Amino acid sequence: MDYITLILYFLAGVIQDFFFTLNSKYIAKEKVLMAVLFSFLTILMSMLVLYNILNDLDSSRSLLSIIVYSVGIACGTYIAMKIPSSKNKKRIK
Repeated sequence: MDYITLILYFLAGVIQDFFFTLNSKYIAKEKVLMAVLFSFLTILMSMLVLYNILNDLDSSRSLLSIIVYSVGIACGTYIAMKIPSSKNKKRIK
């Protein structure tokens, strides 16, 4: 397992959870088309990553890949939660 693969798993986790958080926001705002789009992208990305991890199944490498992917997901949540929504932005005078 090379470092580039681990970096890709990390980035996939960040993007996946960012999409998931956007999906949740669009569901809460009842924006159906955007919620469906981000739901599709979230599931597609997670299935592709898990498929790749399971295909390269090896007790030490797979565990590391899953941990890196999970850390990416946690970072994606953090990033998505830190981005202010449009109603929370302060107006510049």
